[in-house]
Amino acid sequence: MPVRRLVLDVDKTIDEPDLIHLASVIESVSGVKAVNIAVTEIDIETVGTNVTVEGDDIDVGALTEAIQRTGAVVHSIDEIVAGAYLLDNKPRSR
Repeated sequence: MPVRRLVLDVDKTIDEPDLIHLASVIESVSGVKAVNIAVTEIDIETVGTNVTVEGDDIDVGALTEAIQRTGAVVHSIDEIVAGAYLLDNKPRSR
């Protein structure tokens, strides 16, 4: 089952890695075609980010390992899309 999109909650220190380096490391992982990093919060020592990664068959283990090698920390996988094509989340209406 190919993983096509991941949304990760990733924290990093204020100084390292810078966002350009983090994006470059993520983009170099097997299967990754695009990456988006959005800062969600900043405090004295850390920066919280949402990292969205898309591709054809993302190597999730290699992706997590690559992020952690930069000094950043993956807190959670908040969304995953897998299968033959990208599928957008459709919120339920009540």
